[in-house]
Amino acid sequence: MTKVLRIDSSMRRAGSTTRRLTDQAIEKLAAQGAIDVTTRDLAAGIEIIDEAWIGANFTDPAERGDAQKAQLALSDELVAELKAADVIVIGAPVYNFGVPAALKAWIDMICRARETFMYTETGPVGLLEGKRAIVVIASGGTEMDSPIDFTTPYLRHLLGFVGITDVTFIGSDRQMVDADGSEARAQEALAAL
Repeated sequence: MTKVLRIDSSMRRAGSTTRRLTDQAIEKLAAQGAIDVTTRDLAAGIEIIDEAWIGANFTDPAERGDAQKAQLALSDELVAELKAADVIVIGAPVYNFGVPAALKAWIDMICRARETFMYTETGPVGLLEGKRAIVVIASGGTEMDSPIDFTTPYLRHLLGFVGITDVTFIGSDRQMVDADGSEARAQEALAAL
């Protein structure tokens, strides 16, 4: 059975393009074989890291006190979800040319040295190799991979940083400019999954 981690980051629950297309991506995966889906809906709220979190994170795990362990509990849970997944499906609307704040907060929680990446003499190495990611991008006017798109290249880099290099992007970009073309491109990418 394929373990799928679904990350929704649209603050809209009704009428969200990324949620609708993520539903379709999950259905496509289910049609290919049995899946077990864990959903993390970031619209429900997510903590942001602070000074105490950073202090706990940079303390050797063997030396962390109870308060530091509590500080990292959500992060540990999010990292465990990511490690357990075979496929990660991320719904990422473009908010003001970048990722939603909640998705950035999730990223800050899961990018942890010794957990999802490690430093070596030749630079950082991702520890989540062998996983696949499907990223659904939606925007009103920002064209994917254009000079003003800071979402697609950021997520591509970030996923690679933690070792996930098998990444497929499904774009429904420029919806306010070309709604029909945007939907057609997204459906074509979904069909190719």
